[in-house]
Formats: sequence, structure tokens, C-alpha cells
Amino acid sequence: MCTGACSKFIAIPLYVMAAVSIICNIMLFFPGFDTTYAAEDREGEQRLTQEVKYMAGLIGGGILVLIPAIHIHLTSANGCCANRCGMFLSIGFAALGVVGAVYSLSVAALGLANGPTCLWSNEFNTSPEWGTPFNSSYLTDKEQWSWCLIPENVVEFNVGLFSTLLVAACVELALCLIQMVNGLFGCICGTCEVLEEAAKIM
Repeated sequence: MCTGACSKFIAIPLYVMAAVSIICNIMLFFPGFDTTYAAEDREGEQRLTQEVKYMAGLIGGGILVLIPAIHIHLTSANGCCANRCGMFLSIGFAALGVVGAVYSLSVAALGLANGPTCLWSNEFNTSPEWGTPFNSSYLTDKEQWSWCLIPENVVEFNVGLFSTLLVAACVELALCLIQMVNGLFGCICGTCEVLEEAAKIM
């Protein structure tokens, strides 16, 4: 596979993963698909999970990956990989994508580990209060999930979306790293078009 075709193969799933990351991050602002909590949090009440407000899916897995995806896609224009300069620049853009993916991955993992913010109570805290009641063991102990009273099913909501962000960030990271290697080969070895022209001459 020529380096330009490989770039196109990498860019298309990056578009998809960036879109998934942005959508997940936006949805996380509306636990239970309710806008009330976002409005209350904006007024100073603690209603949203802290990691959601880092906007890692929007900025890291979204914008910082989408920009490299566009450039990487452009390097596959005109049949193959455009030119060596384009492939060289794609290495830098892919590195930017790596930074964004790592940021999204880190925040998603932190969000999963800390658990959601909710109105909660249990046998040790009988007076419901807003906060983050879990430690890292809650992921394997689903009985703790019932501690969260409001928003309804917020634990499942957060776990599902943060897990999706985590997977998307892992895919983005892998694709951007592959593009860095692909860009290096394209920069050193030249374009497929050059090779095809040489083959015709011979």
C-alpha cells in the first residue's frame, strides 16, 4: 500500500472517532438527557462531573484530532501522497493528534475512575447530598450504583460515555502513531507517483 493510500485509510476513521468524541462530550453535559443540571452547575451548584468540564472529548479527541485528520486526508489527494513536504508536515499534525488523543484518554480514564457527580446517599450517609461518592471499586461493585439517586441512571450514563471516549481515544492514538511512521516513510522514500513514473521509464 502506498503511503498516500495509507494516509487516506487513516484519515477517514479519524473523522469518525473525532465526531464520536465530540458527541460523547456534549452528551455528558446533560446527564439523564436533562438540561437542568447543566444550568444549575453554571449557576455555581455542583451538578456535573468535574471531568466533563475538562472538555477532553471536544478539545482533545475532537478538535486536536480533526485538524490532523484533515491534513492527513489532503496528503492522499491527487491519487497518492501529494509530495514529501506534505508527508513531512503530516508527521507534525499527527503528533498534535497524539497529544489530543492522550488528553482525551487521560480524562476519560479519570472520569471512569472517579465516578459521576450525583445526589447520593447510603447506609453511612442517610442525608442525601450532591457529590462524588465512589472510589475506584465501584466499577466492579454494581450495588454501589444505587447510591446515586439523581440524575436517574447517571452511573450507567457516565460509564457508557466515558468508556466510549476511552476507546475512541485509544483508536485515535494508534492511528496518529501509525501516520507518524507512514509520514516518515513518505518523506524519506518519496511519493508513489515518483515510483510509478520511474517504473514507466524503465
